[in-house]
Amino acid sequence: MTQPDIRTLGALKKSGYQPRSVKQELRDNLIAKLRSKEDVFPGIFGYEETVIPELQRAILAGHHINLLGLRGQAKTRIARLLIGLLDEYVPVVEGSELNDDPLQPLSVFAKNLIAEHGDNTPVAWLHRDDRYTEKLATPDVSVADLIGDADPIKAATLKLPYSDERVIHFGLIPRAHRGIFVINELPDLQARIQVSLFNILQEGDIQIRGFKVRLPLDLQFVFTANPEDYTNRGSIVTPLKDRIDAQIITHYPKSIEIGKRITKQEARIKEEQKGLVTTNEIVHDLVEQVAIEARGSEFVDAKSGVSARLTISAYEQVVAGAERRALINGEAKTYVRVADFVSAVPAITGKVELVYEGEQEGAGIVAEKLMGKALRTLFLNYFPDPDKAKKLKGRPSPYKTVQEWFGSGHTVDILHDASDKDYHAALDQVPGLRDIVKELHPNEDKETTYFLMEFLLHGLSEYSLISRNRLTAGAQFKDLLSSMFTMPSFGEDDDDEDEDEKPQRGRRR
Repeated sequence: MTQPDIRTLGALKKSGYQPRSVKQELRDNLIAKLRSKEDVFPGIFGYEETVIPELQRAILAGHHINLLGLRGQAKTRIARLLIGLLDEYVPVVEGSELNDDPLQPLSVFAKNLIAEHGDNTPVAWLHRDDRYTEKLATPDVSVADLIGDADPIKAATLKLPYSDERVIHFGLIPRAHRGIFVINELPDLQARIQVSLFNILQEGDIQIRGFKVRLPLDLQFVFTANPEDYTNRGSIVTPLKDRIDAQIITHYPKSIEIGKRITKQEARIKEEQKGLVTTNEIVHDLVEQVAIEARGSEFVDAKSGVSARLTISAYEQVVAGAERRALINGEAKTYVRVADFVSAVPAITGKVELVYEGEQEGAGIVAEKLMGKALRTLFLNYFPDPDKAKKLKGRPSPYKTVQEWFGSGHTVDILHDASDKDYHAALDQVPGLRDIVKELHPNEDKETTYFLMEFLLHGLSEYSLISRNRLTAGAQFKDLLSSMFTMPSFGEDDDDEDEDEKPQRGRRR
């Protein structure tokens, strides 16, 4: 039976169509997908052994669901993917606002139409995409918005008394009959509004004030909530929690590899950017490591969480930074640099909720410190541990040549907008830098070698073998001791203004 074939109630009856509840429909289609080994929740990574099995069990049990987790844990995305478990089309009485099943009419409109036309009652077909309703819970949401209320304009237009059921204007929930209804951020819904959901969840019906009307709605409810909301903004009232059958706890990616899959899937990298900018896995690892560092940072509020949107935005910024540099220098191709990663601070500052100590430091400084920790952590995946290299007896540190060159007063500036030629020249002037990379990573191509050379400089600065100072246009690497008497190191406040400019700023204050 296909959607265009049947247009009347009589034809629908002859087809052998039998009504099913939404929960039965979800259950049957889930069973079919599981038996055929089909991916039920495509694009959801890291939940294969935790959240997804719990979701499937809840659907098989016919339960209403609450997805509980910190921000950026794909709660809404999961809810939207439930659409794929609905039938592609279902029949409805044409013109009914409550998506009435022709064989089980619910509204007065549908009942009257069937009574008048019988088997000639027109039948329309509702696509699965139109059976999904989502509402963000905000403090201004009313019972009338969700359930409905008497409509004085309808009463006046139709010349009906207020006792007539036809003057009711139905809210979002009745209009979602025979579908999936999602309420995002449930704790933000006022307690008195949450109370209005009791009957729907327990008895499956609604009551509208002043009317003796019972509408046994057929709905699959999905709620999302953030644990932080239970204490900071609102709470889910206890009787409502009791009526939600399954509470499923989501979580952040448990490995860098899972995080990278999510970021690669979600990052909005344009085709022209892909053709212009070449990236590597190290940059992806660095971006994901920032989120890991943030989730364990003393400056970041752990209860608020660190959304996966941080890594997505950060990676988009990295690519955009490399693209901008290529455009400025008129280059047809460019390779990503560590400097592009370090300059993606704006993608982080708005994505982390700071505790008091973090506020004292400042969002920008915290973001830079998180990036520095990510560099330090991943450095050991590619180069020897500088701390252990210092203690090796009878063997010089592999970084000795580099340290001595900086110790003799040399400096290197790695500027954000430097052309490839200037970038390569800056790195090539450091003796021993290429030798270390070539010895440890002999099979890398030219551009990756330069990337690792820059990575080596950043890593040595994180381990305090050399100094890295923040410039307005990039970073300067120099001897650690000399930097103590000049500029502050990366991640600390500094002024790049000339001395004669500082009094002017003071006068403006």
